[in-house]
Amino acid sequence: MTLPEVAGIPVSAGIPAPAGLPAAWNLAGRTALVTGAGSAAGIGFAAARMLGELGAHVVLTATTERVHERAAALTELGIAASGIVCTLDTEAGALVLAAALTDAGLAPTILVNNAGMVAVGDAEMLHGDVSTTSAGEWDRGLAINLSTAFHATRTVIGFMHAANWGRIVTVSSVSGPVMASRGDLAYAAAKAGLAGLTRALAVDEARLAITANAVAPGWIETGSQLESEAVEGALVPVGRSGTAGEVASVIAWLASPGASYVTGQTVVVDGGNSVAEERR
Repeated sequence: MTLPEVAGIPVSAGIPAPAGLPAAWNLAGRTALVTGAGSAAGIGFAAARMLGELGAHVVLTATTERVHERAAALTELGIAASGIVCTLDTEAGALVLAAALTDAGLAPTILVNNAGMVAVGDAEMLHGDVSTTSAGEWDRGLAINLSTAFHATRTVIGFMHAANWGRIVTVSSVSGPVMASRGDLAYAAAKAGLAGLTRALAVDEARLAITANAVAPGWIETGSQLESEAVEGALVPVGRSGTAGEVASVIAWLASPGASYVTGQTVVVDGGNSVAEERR
């Protein structure tokens, strides 16, 4: 894979950060790439908005043209935003992203790996245990939930190397790294793989002031939450599902200058569900 050239590509100024914003949170002059940000109610879009509010120019990706609607919504709020349509489950899709960044003169040094689950247009979620999951479904599950993060990271790591600074925040799940649901074999394996990818990146890139961390959401109320998942969310110690904004706030902190000594970690955002012994 040929990575885009970084020499001569300016870092977008984004919008001025709010007056009085502490330096530890100030992202003015940074460009942030957020993958899987097509849904208005999703974690990706919430993260993009929060990073933009901290001063970053945000670049959103999604598999359909709706990403341009999300970018336009941010622009209306005074946030510098761009949208790119691409798939990241293959190297070919990553090359589309690389070319678009180069053409736009954008050099992200913040990456939020949020793309995953099922793309718009797919027939159904990929479920099954080891007996019922076909080899094709297994490969597909790993491609859309694990390989997407690899391809996106490989696409932008050169920008981070050139800047001698970077933040990689990957959206994993409690399912896989912390616990598992029945009949969700490929998804759990892929999400656990993201934790390993995060640790490996943290070790490899630390000397260049590049951090890599993961966020592991539990039951979150997004546009894709099923009724059965909402029922489970009501049983956690906090007594409700989380919000996309609550996950985004953790992502924003990990992407901030102030999180410079935190790397290789998986931060669980699940309302205490993974530590509770009882469900009442």
